[in-house]
Amino acid sequence: MLNGQQLLKFTCLFIFVLTSSKMVLAEESTIEFPGTQSDYHGFSQVNFELDGVECRVVQPRGVAEGRPWIWRARFFGHEPQLEIALLKRGYHVAYTDVAGLFGSPEAIKRWDRLYEYLTNEHGFNHRPVLEGMSRGGLIVYNWAAANPDQVRCIYADAPVCDFKSWPGGKGSGPGSKGAWDQCLKAYGMTEAEAMAFQGNPIDNLKPLAEASVPLLHVVGDADEVVPVAENTAILEERYKKLGGEITVIHKPGVGHHPHSLKDPTPIVDFILKHE
Repeated sequence: MLNGQQLLKFTCLFIFVLTSSKMVLAEESTIEFPGTQSDYHGFSQVNFELDGVECRVVQPRGVAEGRPWIWRARFFGHEPQLEIALLKRGYHVAYTDVAGLFGSPEAIKRWDRLYEYLTNEHGFNHRPVLEGMSRGGLIVYNWAAANPDQVRCIYADAPVCDFKSWPGGKGSGPGSKGAWDQCLKAYGMTEAEAMAFQGNPIDNLKPLAEASVPLLHVVGDADEVVPVAENTAILEERYKKLGGEITVIHKPGVGHHPHSLKDPTPIVDFILKHE
């Protein structure tokens, strides 16, 4: 019979062997993607096209169990500290180009295509983490509302939650006329139709609440570009009323930039908590 000290040594050895074995299996399960190779902060990035649309996948050195991944909506590579932290934990990072589409049906179609490709052909987890930075909030929430059972959690950073606020500029923010014109074109709407539209993220939270999708927002309280009061604050209030789980990290005195957190640990912890 083992005494206490021997049992402790045996347990530690068993955990070490088990952990090491998982890492060996993970290393062997790295996926080969077609496309051109490039470097992403020391990790392998593959650039390819699906139906003529630019896509990118960054691969970890060792793949975590279940092939988890984070899906960056826009501004790929900007403030990459979260992605780097997750890559070190065995996550993949994915991206497909939806620039100029503002979360419209065409953007959702492109996301559907990449999701189908990664999950069906490469065994990616069926419930990715969604990351929406600034205008990326539109596609993240619109795709999630259409596919609530295919989302593990959402991290949104200074997100646009109502296109009337930005790029429309119909509230306290300046908006962007050029981007607003693009947005109207992407949705095939007149301005009057857009003002009456009830399909923005702030309007379409019930599917996410019913699917118990946890949300994390990081916002600068002095954001004048995407005002918190017109976006995150409304979404937070409505999501809580629906019984949804949402956490908001406020950055006092900070504007729209810089995005993310210098130390992404709170964001990483939120994601890992909901594995």
